[in-house]
Amino acid sequence: MSKEIPYFHLFQEDTEQISLPSRFTFPFCYEPHELSKLAAQQVQDYLMNQQDFDHNFGLDPEQSGLIIGKMFGVLVLRDQQGQLGFLAAVSGKLAGTNRHNYFVPPIFDMLDPEGFFLKEEEIINQINRDIEKLQNSTALKDLKTKLASTRAQEEQALADMRALHKKNKAERKAIRNTHKESLSVDEYKLIEEDLIKQSYRDQHHYDVQKELSAKNILQAETELNEILNQIDLLKQERKLRSSNLQNELFDQYHFLNANQQRKSVLDIFKDSKNIIPPAGAGECAAPKLLQYAFEHNLKPISMAEFWWGSSPNQEVRKHLNFYPACRGKCEPILEHMLQGLAVDPNPMLENPADGKELEIIFEDEAIIVVNKPAEFLSVPGINVQDSVQSRIMAKYPNLDSPLIIHRLDMSTSGILVLAKTKEAHQFIQSQFINHTVKKRYTALLDGIIQQPEGLIDLPLRVDLDDRPRQVVCYEYGKPAQTEYKIVAIEGQHTRIHYFPLTGRTHQLRVHSAHAKGLNCAIIGDDLYGKRANRLHLHAGYIQFIHPHSKASVSFEVSDPF
Repeated sequence: MSKEIPYFHLFQEDTEQISLPSRFTFPFCYEPHELSKLAAQQVQDYLMNQQDFDHNFGLDPEQSGLIIGKMFGVLVLRDQQGQLGFLAAVSGKLAGTNRHNYFVPPIFDMLDPEGFFLKEEEIINQINRDIEKLQNSTALKDLKTKLASTRAQEEQALADMRALHKKNKAERKAIRNTHKESLSVDEYKLIEEDLIKQSYRDQHHYDVQKELSAKNILQAETELNEILNQIDLLKQERKLRSSNLQNELFDQYHFLNANQQRKSVLDIFKDSKNIIPPAGAGECAAPKLLQYAFEHNLKPISMAEFWWGSSPNQEVRKHLNFYPACRGKCEPILEHMLQGLAVDPNPMLENPADGKELEIIFEDEAIIVVNKPAEFLSVPGINVQDSVQSRIMAKYPNLDSPLIIHRLDMSTSGILVLAKTKEAHQFIQSQFINHTVKKRYTALLDGIIQQPEGLIDLPLRVDLDDRPRQVVCYEYGKPAQTEYKIVAIEGQHTRIHYFPLTGRTHQLRVHSAHAKGLNCAIIGDDLYGKRANRLHLHAGYIQFIHPHSKASVSFEVSDPF
């Protein structure tokens, strides 16, 4: 570590023969530069041998404590004397603290025992404990029981009185019917007056009982509300304190860029997405690294982030694998921080289908079947319009149909069926909805699968902080099921057939890579595995009922890898 600049680590290996990149890393889609890999290896060596902190990454079966894998980042740079080195950082806290000998500090240390955050958080935690104590108190339980009992008793008292009065009314009616013809007018009038008095008396008694019942219920409600109001006041105080604490916390986060311009996290997210920053914005490794570099006049050269430890329950994260920066929390911040640096172009703004031909393997009056190349959009994207749909529309400008019936991921190659008429589109789409279309995908996995066949059942939802990445979620995820069958073991790779029973976004990719799935990513999966020349996933077979002939038709294209 440099004595002049804390946390500035010198390379332990000779880097003279490694050419520097001409531009800084585009953080959301990259292949790590050799210098970044070298820096990452040095950090990993430190993590393997360090005695500075105790944290269970899940790599040592003998270690106790909660298992939490972490994302680490490295930033290769030069100091003002031209010396080459790197910074290292961890996303979030590590071993219960934000301060470490090896990793750059956070932009704001929420865990500072003398800082406002922990002090105010303790007040909020005490409010939580007070609320929980009241909610679980015997007094609250007894008063709720008393109110329910009082309501039941008073409702029963009124019901009994209504039944009695109904009986009395019937008796009065019988008296009227009995004496109306047998008595004189004056005699009957006297009886009628007495019956009317009885009716009024019954109504009066009911009104008195109704008022008494309401009073008794109100008394029970008042006693209960004394505690409920205490709870509501505590909740209001908690909400106000939490909001004020969050706003005060946001005020601590101001980010520098390469032009030494400083901007608050509130302004960054307002200008970029017109939203309040999500929780944890600014706590990831990448913003920490760049902030420290700009504060100490260090020149960034390249950056990379890697996962260290066991895979989490929801996300696909593999030990030692490199990953792009998250989009939800980091994209607006890094867009600001990278201003003033020459950065690699965003590949998502480039047309991946440029120069590629779209092969039509079948066509009649109802459908078109194409063999989509890898890195070719099914439908137009936000930045790139070239796609299967746009090319077919250009070829047949007079078609009055939605065309696309189903989709393939941009990186997936294989069979795609399009409709030439609305009737054909509706007919085939209903088969997809009812899961009667038979599909087979071929993939090459980066590892060996022992189980010859099986069913993967992992519900999926989008990662709200890192779209379009998907996560496994049993609470909010949509059902996702995939049958599979091993075709062959090819060296250290597994050729596999997938038969998806549902069609969720990235289903096959997540079911392959996730620890609760096959725990083996598809080769070339830059989202859930490692980059390669292409994603080795191919939609090779499809079978459905033809919209005109009503006969079963099938199409097959051999996998290109």
